[in-house]
Amino acid sequence: MVEPKDSHEVHLVNRKSMRITGVKDVESFDSEEFLLHTHQGYLAVRGKNLHMRNLNVEAGEVHIEGLVLDMMYMEQREMGEKAKGFFSRLFR
Repeated sequence: MVEPKDSHEVHLVNRKSMRITGVKDVESFDSEEFLLHTHQGYLAVRGKNLHMRNLNVEAGEVHIEGLVLDMMYMEQREMGEKAKGFFSRLFR
């Protein structure tokens, strides 16, 4: 089965391994937070000891390992000054 070009999926296994498809860009990342621009909006992943295991830019796929504490989506239309302020505090 062929997925649509703008398809987006998140697979989380035991809060320790995550595969995300439909990723347009990795905006920022460190050991505690990832900010990904996906086909379904911006996705913030927070946790401990996070690291990028694999990045396939052509396929739009990211593999993250570490302890996932939370995930949050933000629509692109919400990425104004309020969102920039939120993410600047979130990703210090």
